[in-house]
Amino acid sequence: MPLAAQRRQRLLALLRHHGALGTRELAERLGVSEATVRRDLALLARRGLLRREHGGALLPEAEPPYAEKLQRNQRAKEAIAQRAAALVPDGATVVLDSGTTALALARLLAGRPLRAVALDLPVAQALAQGETEVLSVGGRVRNGFYSLVGPWAEEALAQVRADLFFLGADAFDLEGITNHTFEEAAVKRKAMEVSRRTVLLADASKWGKRAPAYVAPLTALERVITDLKEPGLEGLVKVEVVDGAL
Repeated sequence: MPLAAQRRQRLLALLRHHGALGTRELAERLGVSEATVRRDLALLARRGLLRREHGGALLPEAEPPYAEKLQRNQRAKEAIAQRAAALVPDGATVVLDSGTTALALARLLAGRPLRAVALDLPVAQALAQGETEVLSVGGRVRNGFYSLVGPWAEEALAQVRADLFFLGADAFDLEGITNHTFEEAAVKRKAMEVSRRTVLLADASKWGKRAPAYVAPLTALERVITDLKEPGLEGLVKVEVVDGAL
């Protein structure tokens, strides 16, 4: 087998093992330049063997389809959303992250007298009722996942001053919050920057896992709302545990 083909096989094996990796880390692990990795990623993406993201790549199955996410852990997400909604006073300005837990929260907040900044299209649609003023950050829509990413989204967020940001995550552990895509991670960090407080909404399935794009340490959060029993986060962040079986 030619050396280039062997290298690409190793690259795919690394992605199968880790789920997703950044371009720099792939280059270091393969012992080649980042330019070589980018060329390999482009070729493998054209063949449908991986999906490229800004700053890295992942296998197509690394991030579940949106429809599948909607069906996962519904009761836990609803319980987390109920606790989160209780933190929002009338008249507040809140930012809701992309994702299905944020969507559950949006359905509870819809119609209340508050201003909500939505980071994905389903969340914006769910919020747009009654007295709720909804702002969308614009940007590029991630096909199939509906989150808003890219420089336009980040520039719009820079103009916002929010009381609360309800953050979603693909994974979190003791080292922090991580995400499947680097572009979404950048938008999340900008939303944290413009908000007085950040609350992580994450069900137990996200715990102990790690995605390639780092978002923030747990110490940057005001609290975590989860159904994870005994998460062992004492001293790092305040944790509110809900009963996901309700």
